[in-house]
Amino acid sequence: MARPALLALSLIVATAACSREQPSTASGSKTPRPSILLVTLDTTRADSVGPDAQDVATPAFNAVAARGRRFTQAYAAAPETLPSHSTMMTGLYPAGHGIHENARYLATTYPVLAEKLQQSGYRTAAFVSSFVLARRFGLARGFEVYDDELAVGSSERTSNLTTDRAIAYLAKASAEPQLIWVHYFDPHTPYAPPQPFLQQYQRKPYLGEVAAMDAQLSRLIAAFDARTAGAGALIVVADHGEGLGDHGEAQHGTLLYQSTMHVPLVIAGPGVTPGVMTAPVSTRRVFHTVLDWAGLASQDSLRGTSEEVVLGEAMKPFLEYGWQPQTMAVDGGLKAISAGKLEAYALGSDAGEARNLGSGVNLPARMRTSLDEYPIPSPGAARAPENLSDEAKQRLASLGYVGATSAPVVRKDAPRPADMVHLFGALETASSLFVQERYAEAIPVLQKILASDPYNLDATLRLATAHSTLGHDAEALAAFGQASRLAPQSQDVRTYLGLHYARGKDWQRAIPILERVVTESPDRVPAVETLGRLQVRTGGAAMEAGDTEGAVRSFEAARRLQGAAFKNDLELGVLYLASRRLPEAPDALDRVPPSHQDYPMALFKRAQVSVLLKEPDAPARIAAARQHADATTRSLIERESLFRNR
Repeated sequence: MARPALLALSLIVATAACSREQPSTASGSKTPRPSILLVTLDTTRADSVGPDAQDVATPAFNAVAARGRRFTQAYAAAPETLPSHSTMMTGLYPAGHGIHENARYLATTYPVLAEKLQQSGYRTAAFVSSFVLARRFGLARGFEVYDDELAVGSSERTSNLTTDRAIAYLAKASAEPQLIWVHYFDPHTPYAPPQPFLQQYQRKPYLGEVAAMDAQLSRLIAAFDARTAGAGALIVVADHGEGLGDHGEAQHGTLLYQSTMHVPLVIAGPGVTPGVMTAPVSTRRVFHTVLDWAGLASQDSLRGTSEEVVLGEAMKPFLEYGWQPQTMAVDGGLKAISAGKLEAYALGSDAGEARNLGSGVNLPARMRTSLDEYPIPSPGAARAPENLSDEAKQRLASLGYVGATSAPVVRKDAPRPADMVHLFGALETASSLFVQERYAEAIPVLQKILASDPYNLDATLRLATAHSTLGHDAEALAAFGQASRLAPQSQDVRTYLGLHYARGKDWQRAIPILERVVTESPDRVPAVETLGRLQVRTGGAAMEAGDTEGAVRSFEAARRLQGAAFKNDLELGVLYLASRRLPEAPDALDRVPPSHQDYPMALFKRAQVSVLLKEPDAPARIAAARQHADATTRSLIERESLFRNR
């Protein structure tokens, strides 16, 4: 990484250092620490909630705004749920905490808000409404209660159900100060508000979802106020917005325009002067504001007035398709987006970003520096965790979140995401069909994508895998050939090509390919598991051919790869005996469990080895073999000369 980027990253990460300051408050008072309610509104546009919202009533949010401070220029750090929440829970931009997409895991090296408050004596509880924030993704640390329970077969729950859980917790909360985080997911697609909101907003169901969520916000805040006697602290903020067709983006996650990055934010509580703040602020400061109320640190708190260049990113198109990385900076009323070329907008007179001021705009120096030095993630960050199960992938896909299968092809002439909006729908459709294993339907959609974006490695590999799974060998190999030309050094291409050969008649061709993958990338679980199965298959074939040493090598390799999952200890023990590698045979045969269908044979062979090694318990081994003998081993035992007179 270039030195300027390193400097920028150090500044971003350093924002967490304020937690090491001595406890203080913005006002310097020694008032009791308040209980704090943090409510995050998923997928909620800034223009869809609050006193300035059009065509929708949000009285609960308006009431909080009236008693607190409303920020009219608040910005998300990223237009996806997990990266945005990770920023609010760590105080770091995504370049600092490393989460650029959903379905990743926040490393334990980054302290989160609940940990800090729990260590200082707060009781902590969280109630989340979507699988995308399930505890497995790393935000549950420090919460005594982390309620992410969803109905069987569901990947989300309504704000009504989540509010019921939170209110039940409030009813029995202890006397200690509380940190309670409640996450609502309702405005996320598909938009299906309950009655009466469905009837009231039938032409704009997205707004119906917002109104229904606001009704639950009213219930929640009333319960919190009753619990704290009105002396608690409140933060209500959205994690990101929703495109709704603006700039060609129907949903979110791909572009950096106001529809997805400009969010509602209001705080109310001790030390907060009611009013409206028009200066740009980042939602990363939610972290610092909670620390301030808890008496841990006041730097960067929203209770203060510090100004900043607000940053943001949308790296999904870069990490999944190899398109231009996108960064954003807002300073005063000027916004700039860097994605191959610079866009600039005067937000005061052009809130809809209809008039690009062009790359020739004279940006303030600190704004230009912030954009230029924002660290771009490594393309390898595209790979989803290897421990993400098929069930987890299906649940994320049901929410519209499907990660890439490979690191992208990065090139200087990559397209700008804003120029590729015509493919957004096809990309979402293809990814969803692929994860649902509807490969025949996915193939024509993937072909359409590649006709417009031939360097899209992810689409190429999905196409190859779809053909492979359906048994279209020639088409699969053609697509794999194209993938290899696009990325000749890609471990992802090698892995999927090896998996293709492994499922066909040329399965032996997979072994050297996967051996190379596993040697260079031992964390690739599919490659490791498949190579283990192939080594077992090779060992069995060698046994049938009478190649004892070859069979031993293959079974030993399989055991190294499979570990505790290795199920061929009987074969390996028999082979050790046959090749007179007697000292190695006992351990292999002793690992055969009683549940194995050929356990009597394992006992028979173990008794033979025991006699040959002159073990003192050989008579007991022979007795055990006789006791558990089946039709096959009974006659073998009677004829075995080693057992005579024993």
